[in-house]
Order: sequence, then C-alpha cells, then structure tokens
Amino acid sequence: MPSDDKSLVIGRITGSYGVKGWVKVHAYTDPLENFFRFKRYTLRRKGESVPIEFDDGRRHGKGLIAHIAGVDDRAKADGYRGLDVSAPATDLPELSPGEYYWSQLEGLEVWCRDAADTEASEAALLGRVDYLIETGANDVLVVAASEDSIDDRERLIPYLPGDVVTGVDLEAGTLEVSWFLED
Repeated sequence: MPSDDKSLVIGRITGSYGVKGWVKVHAYTDPLENFFRFKRYTLRRKGESVPIEFDDGRRHGKGLIAHIAGVDDRAKADGYRGLDVSAPATDLPELSPGEYYWSQLEGLEVWCRDAADTEASEAALLGRVDYLIETGANDVLVVAASEDSIDDRERLIPYLPGDVVTGVDLEAGTLEVSWFLED
C-alpha cells in the first residue's frame, strides 16, 4: 500500500444522468464497483482539490452512475462533466506480495537482461516506466527513454510478472525485465 498521502485518480465524471443530479462515472478501478469503497473523494477544480461526497451509486450498463450529495438537478450535475475523481493513496487496499498498483510502477527505472543472450551478466537501462496500457490480454509498460538509457527509443513491454518482468524493487526504484535488445 502506498505510504504517502498522495491522491490517485480513480475515475472521471463523464456527464450527467437523468434530471435529479446524478452523474455518469468512468471508473479506473477493477472491478468497477470498487470505486464506491473509498471513504474520501476529491475533485480537481480550477487548480484546487475540492472534497466531494457521493451519497448513492451503482453499476449502470458498462459504467457507473452516482449521486453527488447536495446536487439535485441536471444543470448542476452537468457542471461536474470532465472532472477527475481522486482518492487518497492511503485508502487503497493492501495488496498481496508481488502485486503492485500502476502508480507504484510509474517512474521506475527499467533494466533489461537480453532474452536472446541469457549468458550476458550486464543489464542495460532502457528508461523509465512512463505509464501503463490495459490491452485486455495483458497490461503493457510504456518505457520512455531517460538521460542514461541505452538509446532514445520508447518501448512497449508486456507486463508479465515471472516471464518478462523478472523483478520489481520499489525501494531501489527499479524494475527488471528479460526482453530483446535490438542492435
């Protein structure tokens, strides 16, 4: 579990729903319903964090709908369109050993041992994890070149722990992969 009081974006309000102050929410949680398990929520509005309370919510189709406390008409609800919803990182549930939140992986240095040359003892710095992509089959690390990386290329590397991803050290800020280094 993240140890600082950093806020993480857990969803986005995509529009209003109905005429009684409900909003549509695109949740980034898995499963979607976990969006409603947080105790505290904030919105980023005009450069500042504003607390918000959802007093009701449920799954609706492929997304979620929620009612914002004190908002009881469509026009007011529509004013929240496009705003990100955040929650404190400290409110995230504990993970099992070897599991990580995406936010913990972002920014890690990616070191590679060439999968084509298993005898090589030197690891090469590919860059840093910029962000992750959910593809359906498996998540993908987007690795951006950094100052000391072996080249200026951006790489897409499957996030497959135990296969491609051979180690994660949050304390050291590193992620090790077994991947193919091109000439």
